[in-house]
Amino acid sequence: MPIDFPLPSPVVSAFGARSTALDVVAGCPLHKRHAIVTGGASGLGLETSKALAFAGAHVTLAVRNLTQGDTVARGLRAAFPHAAISVAQLDLADIASVRSFATGWLATGATLDILINNAAIMACPLTRTVQGWEAQFATNHLGHFALTTALLPALFRAGAATGDARVVCLSSAGHKIADVDFDDIHYERRDYNKWNAYGQAKSANALMALGLHLKYAARHVTANAVHPGGIMTGLQKYLPMEEMRAAGWLKADGTPLDIFKTPAQGASTSVWAASAPELRGRGGLYLEDCRQGLPAESNNRISGYLPHIADPAAALRLWEVSERMLSAPDN
Repeated sequence: MPIDFPLPSPVVSAFGARSTALDVVAGCPLHKRHAIVTGGASGLGLETSKALAFAGAHVTLAVRNLTQGDTVARGLRAAFPHAAISVAQLDLADIASVRSFATGWLATGATLDILINNAAIMACPLTRTVQGWEAQFATNHLGHFALTTALLPALFRAGAATGDARVVCLSSAGHKIADVDFDDIHYERRDYNKWNAYGQAKSANALMALGLHLKYAARHVTANAVHPGGIMTGLQKYLPMEEMRAAGWLKADGTPLDIFKTPAQGASTSVWAASAPELRGRGGLYLEDCRQGLPAESNNRISGYLPHIADPAAALRLWEVSERMLSAPDN
């Protein structure tokens, strides 16, 4: 059955929907903290990386495009000379790449205080990985699941050292589109729908955060899901302008509606989840607008969460299914 939030009371903050990531970390030092941000060189990931670097964290940009990552890292080092910025190649759709990244990180012996599972794809045409997995579920969930579980030794070391290792999983209000269909996750029997597949992946992201918290909070590794809000970034690359107009996302002049956030505002909840003192030891939550999200009415497509992402049994089932997929002989 779903968890009954609040436990014990909703977590709130002094920040809100229009706060920026830099607002959140002002006065919140992260010196000597090691952080990884997937997709950390563009969009929300870049703003997240920027705020963590500003706060003094050692930030690793985990990126597909090393050239872009190196360029961004140089800019961050120039802006924040005190910060330590690293870049490493990571393709979440390629499990070999994920394992190589994790192996390289663990070989350094560094702790991992903050892991922000930020990178994603959205509403793409039906695409399959070499394993035959549907690409949105594979990239948004399975890649991050493989990364996180491989990096658990470093997270455990941080938890033991500071009592506060954190994992942030980027979900979305898109979780309201679809639950995880455990009978046909990869659209082998049902017709593919790009938005249904996106909703399933975003539900999986939230369930992964809940499962991680349930399994490892006792080892001081907490995890929360984040809804960043509506933001125009590279995430919309598969959406033609006509589709965004039809969805009512754009003004007559083609610019986004005022309800959309800037990337800096969209990154604020991720950074709050990673750094806020009030979230120490608190996990398994759905966070939005720098506060704890609450259960939503079924017709509320904007804020709050639906019960299926707060179901411990579903979270643990997803964990087992994901482990089984990744442990198949050809993976």
